[in-house]
Amino acid sequence: MWTDQMQDTLNCKKRGDAAFRQKDFRQAIECYTQFIDVGTMVSPTVYARRSLCYLISDMPQEALNDAMQAQVVSPVWHIASYLQSVALAAVGMENEAHVALKEGTTLETRRNSTAKRK
Repeated sequence: MWTDQMQDTLNCKKRGDAAFRQKDFRQAIECYTQFIDVGTMVSPTVYARRSLCYLISDMPQEALNDAMQAQVVSPVWHIASYLQSVALAAVGMENEAHVALKEGTTLETRRNSTAKRK
């Protein structure tokens, strides 16, 4: 039973990814929401993609919530900071958007310099 639930959850993500690629953002939001609501797996990518879908669908507060959740799941992922920056700007929080953008740039620079050392 547990593996069936896991497969259903993964299928939600796959359907969301397919809808995302087809630019069916409403459907992607629904599928990613199902994936998140099940709660058996946590994916910063799903939060980030749903955040982007919300931004495109003119739902900036929801986008900000998901971008922040992506950062909770993966604190050093620069993409989460960039999404927060865009969402913050969309809700009129310009100063906070600049801070998030700077944080994203710092995280990305740190990541790239670490990758070069390897």
